[in-house]
Amino acid sequence: MAVEQTGDSDPLSLLKTLPVGVALVEAPGRIVWANPAYFDVTGRSPEILGTDFHRILEEDGTWSSPIRAAVDAAIRSRESATFRSVRARYREVPGGAYLDLDVLPLPPRDGSPARALVMMRDVTDRIKEHERAMLFYTSFRTSTNPMQLTDAQGVMIDVNPAFERVYGFSREECIGHKPNLVRSRHTPPEVYRRMWQDLTDPNRGYWAGEVLNRDREGRERPIFLSITAIRSPSGEVTHYLGVQVDHTEQQSWELRAAHADKLASVGQLAAGVAHEINTPLANVMLVAESLRRRSQDPWVNERLDTMTEQIEVAARIVRNLLDFARRGEPHVTDLDLVSLARDSVAFLRGKQSADVEIEEVYPDDPVTVAGDRGQLMQVVTNILNNAYDAMGGKGSVRISIRRQGEWAELDIVDSGPGIPIEALPHIFEPFYTTKPVGEGTGLGLAICHGIVQSHHGSITARNVPGAGAGFLVLLPIPPASTLPRHV
Repeated sequence: MAVEQTGDSDPLSLLKTLPVGVALVEAPGRIVWANPAYFDVTGRSPEILGTDFHRILEEDGTWSSPIRAAVDAAIRSRESATFRSVRARYREVPGGAYLDLDVLPLPPRDGSPARALVMMRDVTDRIKEHERAMLFYTSFRTSTNPMQLTDAQGVMIDVNPAFERVYGFSREECIGHKPNLVRSRHTPPEVYRRMWQDLTDPNRGYWAGEVLNRDREGRERPIFLSITAIRSPSGEVTHYLGVQVDHTEQQSWELRAAHADKLASVGQLAAGVAHEINTPLANVMLVAESLRRRSQDPWVNERLDTMTEQIEVAARIVRNLLDFARRGEPHVTDLDLVSLARDSVAFLRGKQSADVEIEEVYPDDPVTVAGDRGQLMQVVTNILNNAYDAMGGKGSVRISIRRQGEWAELDIVDSGPGIPIEALPHIFEPFYTTKPVGEGTGLGLAICHGIVQSHHGSITARNVPGAGAGFLVLLPIPPASTLPRHV
């Protein structure tokens, strides 16, 4: 269809050369003219010319219901309207084509129908750039590595949820602060000096290395940190993006492996020392007993009693050393962890303070594990004895058992003062104890750790908010059990 002549030849000739799509609409709604750019940006054919736009019934696109209403308002009431990011539904572009659209009334002419211009600009690149920006921001938000974005002065303007999770600070608490919010004083200043030297070097602009950071609770975390300077087109630094890899878990596994090696070495040493000490201890005990039979002097006998008591203390330490060193492979059978826990609690009730209330929370059915009953009872009673000692014989202990997938969980929580934060990393090391001098050998939890490991399980210590110390033992549930499901 030919373009209708309207008498405004010069203005229309000018509009033909514009890179902006333009359509001229005349009351009551006929599309009378459009420039070449209109067909380019919309993807429509010239057959639309002469059509009354009211007959173009589209749910979206450049003649959707809101745009039709806006053109009506421009013709009748001389109202303008703007629409952003309208999809060009007749134009095939990967990912879609998008236009910004303006509806403008034209000045009235004597005796001529009212008219309006529909103008549209291709903003597909802007939309795609926005989509890419959203993709990158979504990646920032969903990354499992802590990330922070700072301005050119190093002040944080955003952190991702992984940063909040690792360090315990909320996003709102971080924004407006520098990353030294989580800096550890144990990172040498030389590291930060080199960091800024590399970041401000226009030929480099990035830095990567290991640092120590600290979380909200004061726990130090080994971090591999990489920082990139973000520059404007003119080369000026506008932001810094920091990406962190938390090596805490990796370091934990390395420490566990080193701990196992350490236990093996200490065990060999302990066995040798125990054998060397046993003989003189036995000799001293024989001498003491010989003197006791020959003396009737109360003063001498009193001193001999003191000597005998101290010899028994030393002998008990030697026995613990031998238990630690000689612990053999467990005699594995299927056993009910609930029954074992009940028996351990019953065993201690008559031996420990009656002022300690023990709450037992068990499932109705047996929880079957493969293990050595005697060794696992030693683990439970040792943890319970430590709880009694920590509470001074007065308080409460909660012991619970539950299934978690292929694992059985035995959790013991007391109402004592908890474990000092500095002691937590060392609590299972041999000869490490938080008890007063002379009241503990530091071998009990080390023995428990070894027993649980030999059962292919794990034991962890923690402080429980609102309570005291908690010990969680995980033991594998065998795929098939010889025990009945119900008792």
